[in-house]
Amino acid sequence: MTPEFKQELLKVRAEARLLYSQAQLDDAVRRMATEITARYADLNPLLLTVMNGGVVFAGRLLPELDFPLEVDYLHASRYGAATTGSTLHWRVSPGTNLAGRHVLILDDILDVGATLLAIAAACEEQGALSVATAVLVDKVHDRKAEPGLKADFTGVETEDAYLFGGGMDYKGYWRNAPGIFAVEDNA
Repeated sequence: MTPEFKQELLKVRAEARLLYSQAQLDDAVRRMATEITARYADLNPLLLTVMNGGVVFAGRLLPELDFPLEVDYLHASRYGAATTGSTLHWRVSPGTNLAGRHVLILDDILDVGATLLAIAAACEEQGALSVATAVLVDKVHDRKAEPGLKADFTGVETEDAYLFGGGMDYKGYWRNAPGIFAVEDNA
């Protein structure tokens, strides 16, 4: 990392606007866990974490789910280290056989939703019995890949801004920020 880039990262963090504190996110995750438990406690679900963004969310959610489940991961991205989307890249497919399974996909954000839709479709093509989605953040705007697109389980909703924290990154950094932050335009 160059000194200039480090300064950019520090400036972005210092000038960012806090949208949700870590305590607020923890409350949202506990609420989601209650909803997920009601649906999946008796179904032997497979929870698929979308890397890298979903890892922070999954790490907070999984201990709140007190029933038998399996966990796996996949890595599909449209962003990389950029701040705007591009072509979908499949880096790692789930190692678990999805046929006949109830699959819950865990991700950090539902923005446009093209990535999440493609992942859900791939799970269905592999024979999943059911596929649902859980996201920490739903960014509210009218650019969804499908009109009215929503996750099955959502932690919080945010304005249409460039976000980081809670697993979301700014140029590959700040996934670890304690809360959800909006990048200010002058950052």
